[in-house]
Amino acid sequence: MKSTKDEMLDVEKIIGQLLRIGILISVIIMILGMILLFVTGKSGYPANSYPIGLNEIIKGCLALRPFALMMLGLFCLILTPVLRVLASILAFALEKDYLYVWITIFVLFILIVAILVGHRY
Repeated sequence: MKSTKDEMLDVEKIIGQLLRIGILISVIIMILGMILLFVTGKSGYPANSYPIGLNEIIKGCLALRPFALMMLGLFCLILTPVLRVLASILAFALEKDYLYVWITIFVLFILIVAILVGHRY
């Protein structure tokens, strides 16, 4: 049977892998967008314009618009720490460390508010 310390190390390894995978996926998507931009020479949008909302980004990606792919890469990069916080909530809940569950939920709340406020402006 594993000790609590071993279980925590396993959880930390999983969270570390989650962060690495999230960053790798976002970098790959952004590189694909840049390659497409260099190959086509067009952003896929009018001058000084880019997709803003997830719906526009998805439609742009399906149409292979370079700026949409790069925005999807940025979205994945922003989503990575949010997933890390969610994984931490789950890990603390499994350990029955409810004080840290509530603290991490509060951190998640702050992240979501910051993302929504940033999206509005």
